[in-house]
Amino acid sequence: MKRVSSSRKSASELERLAVLKDSEILIDDDAPAWTPEMFAQAVVKRGLGTPRTKTLLTLRVDSDVVEWFRAQGRGYQSRMNALLRAYMDAHRQSRKRAT
Repeated sequence: MKRVSSSRKSASELERLAVLKDSEILIDDDAPAWTPEMFAQAVVKRGLGTPRTKTLLTLRVDSDVVEWFRAQGRGYQSRMNALLRAYMDAHRQSRKRAT
């Protein structure tokens, strides 16, 4: 499926928003206001840390397992990786305690 560019629409929306006064901008009451500390923490986390390298592999997994993860939506492979990592970390901890 071809992705439709939204740059023209975004530009016109930005122009429309630029002329609004602060008092005319609607505030979402469900979203908490950001404190300077919250903003600083979000900025600090961005881009830090080296991403782990990924290895492409072919893996046979039961169909129903894959279907269940796919049904969770985008990022299902990352969630599968996170579960495998949690399993690995748990077993590393249990081995350290055993020695």
